Amino acid sequence: MSAKIHPSAVVHSEADLGQGVEIGPFCVVGAGARLGDGVRLVSHVHVDGCVTMGEGCVADAFCSLGGLPQDLSYRGEPTTVMIGPRTQMREHFSVHRGTARGRGTTSIGADCYFMAQSHVAHDCVVGDRAMLSQSAVIGGHVIMEEGAIVGGLSAVHQFVRIGKAAFVGGVTALVQDLIPYGLALGNHAELAGLNMVGLKRRGVSREAIHRIRGAYRALFEGEGVWEDRLARVAQAYADSAEVMDIIRFVKADSRRPLCKPRPL
Repeated sequence: MSAKIHPSAVVHSEADLGQGVEIGPFCVVGAGARLGDGVRLVSHVHVDGCVTMGEGCVADAFCSLGGLPQDLSYRGEPTTVMIGPRTQMREHFSVHRGTARGRGTTSIGADCYFMAQSHVAHDCVVGDRAMLSQSAVIGGHVIMEEGAIVGGLSAVHQFVRIGKAAFVGGVTALVQDLIPYGLALGNHAELAGLNMVGLKRRGVSREAIHRIRGAYRALFEGEGVWEDRLARVAQAYADSAEVMDIIRFVKADSRRPLCKPRPL
């Protein structure tokens, strides 16, 4: 089935359109853009030529995909945006292309959901099934791992990492790395425990959650210096995949310190 293009849309002849693509009123698709099978642009959507969209993606009214990065070092280098299949982008969502000094690509995974007015900045890496709520924004070079969620009206500082299935609460300013399955709240954000709702929604068993909670307490509330606690938890919970996700995240190199609970 060929693409269905509204008469008011402007689609460059060098755009690559998959089967069943629908391009609605007043959309603009640039040269070199690649739209996978079944992609739907509702109306007034701008897709720059640097953008690749996986099959089944939907961009609602006034989305801007592939705009120039808001980075003063950018000098027009050929950089890109990659959006995975079935990702949903609501009204006025925007994502910027990468930079030459960064990754060169802004990458969004499959089955993500971006609510209205949310924004993904240059050189970000967003994992599968991640979500930005209404007006949430993530700065340049941010990494959101699989299943992470940023709540409404929240902002994430550049170079911050958000771990797997972590949750950033609404109206929160996150300036430090958030562990997998963690919950961050406040301005500036502090670690406020585990994302229990998210763990249950992922089907994590009660026994596994109990072990994660024990590891969390040992790591952030236990005796001794941080390095010793980290080593003890890594040894004691080596058979817990979720705890090992946290250990891996904590040990990885980062530009930002780790978000921790408020000292007692």
